[in-house]
Amino acid sequence: MLKIGSVLGLAFLTACGVAEQVAQDTVRQQAKSVVNGVVEEQLPGVNATAVTDCVIDNASTSEILTIGQAAITGVTTQTTTLVLDVAQRPSTFQCIAGDGWALFGL
Repeated sequence: MLKIGSVLGLAFLTACGVAEQVAQDTVRQQAKSVVNGVVEEQLPGVNATAVTDCVIDNASTSEILTIGQAAITGVTTQTTTLVLDVAQRPSTFQCIAGDGWALFGL
């Protein structure tokens, strides 16, 4: 009986882990769409996808959740400010600068 309980417990934990990963991926994709729109609006002519990846990779989990919510509620000035704040961090700036010509679609 103990083995069945252990197997069921492991299956439950695995299912919870998969569900959590799916939720994180969904929020991350929503946040990427928001960041991409902000970058396109604020930095016309720049490859928004390259900048978006750097912003998302350097945002905290709570920042990603906040930005991701804007995909549902709408982008506000606070959302734009948050995206630009994350973009100005040294680690984000280094990531963006490291993409070099990719920023201009070359």
